[in-house]
Amino acid sequence: MKRALAALCVFLAASELAQAQFRGDGGGGDDSTRTAREVGNHSTETPNWKNLPGFENDVFTFTRVRYSRGRGGFRRRGSGWTTDMPDSDLNLSYRLQQMTSIRTDPDGRVLNLTDPDLTNYPWLYLVEPGGLFFSDAEAAALRKYLLNGGFLMFDDFWGDWAWQNLEREMKKVFPERSFKELGLDHPLYNAVFPIKSKGQVPNYAVGEMSQHTGITWEDHDGDTRTVHHRVITDDKGRLMVFAAHNTDNGDGWEREGEYQYFFENFSEKISYPLGINIVFYVMTH
Repeated sequence: MKRALAALCVFLAASELAQAQFRGDGGGGDDSTRTAREVGNHSTETPNWKNLPGFENDVFTFTRVRYSRGRGGFRRRGSGWTTDMPDSDLNLSYRLQQMTSIRTDPDGRVLNLTDPDLTNYPWLYLVEPGGLFFSDAEAAALRKYLLNGGFLMFDDFWGDWAWQNLEREMKKVFPERSFKELGLDHPLYNAVFPIKSKGQVPNYAVGEMSQHTGITWEDHDGDTRTVHHRVITDDKGRLMVFAAHNTDNGDGWEREGEYQYFFENFSEKISYPLGINIVFYVMTH
């Protein structure tokens, strides 16, 4: 009886947290934000570090895309492009230099796709693309960027409607190309950590509840239980776009220090290995 009551209390508390997150509590930044470090933390305190003098620019920079949302966007009440910022950006950057030889920028970067500095940052991250809308200028800039060697990762969107919106917007960029499912035999899945399955990362509240409910997916239209890693490649097979659908890797990076169960089962086992593998593979190929 006591165990059941404790589980119910956890369920109710986590439900309130999940509702708060869905309402958009958390996230930050506006049109003037240039780096993740300018935004106050929404989870535990993020680490800080410095690079050797003279090597400040010889680093990997987690670069977040600032975008507009179209009418009827998937998460109208969510935080959009600011979701999980700055904690996810800074935590992944810190862990990346802990686990690999790659040095990382301690501040991160936030850019519009039409920013003239875009070509200085070969790795982009765009969150919650279910509400994404590309202008003609943004689509043209992204096409040029990707074909010239850039890379874009999409993350944290669930269900059929959100996927259809991303496909529709990416057709503005590449009308001649389509997404395809990435097989687990691809070398990306062994770049640093061996990844044997496409694990699902829930938001941190659902993740905490999952030890009692077994549920790790969000409740949206269509199939949200199946995790997809879909990609768009160039003519030589180079990965230009990676879309992690029906999973929330960003929460795994952002919320790593809040709950032991969530960290051990989602951050440590799924979101960090995948994020580090993607960055390492893309930056070395």
